[in-house]
Amino acid sequence: MEIFKPINEKKANTKVKRIFNDIKKTRKITKIPNFCKSIAHNPQLLDRTWNNLKQIMKDGALDSVTKELIYVAVSITNSCSYCTRSHTFAAKKKGASDEMIKEMIDVVGIANQNNKLVEAYQVEVDKIYK
Repeated sequence: MEIFKPINEKKANTKVKRIFNDIKKTRKITKIPNFCKSIAHNPQLLDRTWNNLKQIMKDGALDSVTKELIYVAVSITNSCSYCTRSHTFAAKKKGASDEMIKEMIDVVGIANQNNKLVEAYQVEVDKIYK
């Protein structure tokens, strides 16, 4: 359960409405996500978070689908079900197939398993990797 009730789009102040409109236009959506409505209690945080997200998640050296899949992988590892769901949806919207998502989940699983084994066994890093 949320700590603060999400900001209603129609009742938002001018700055928040401007950011909400940019989110809808950029993401090609009609409804503002709950995450954005929740952090809108702090308009500076909303603005900073949205601008960072918009900048980082656009196509660059990595395409936006790959970036969404990385975001999902990190969200799974951090146990953030909201981000896992929302960025899986975004990845699919940008062209990720179910097979790509399943394979990414397999990679997350084996990476987490092996990371824990390396930590448990306190494995020294090979000289070639240094």
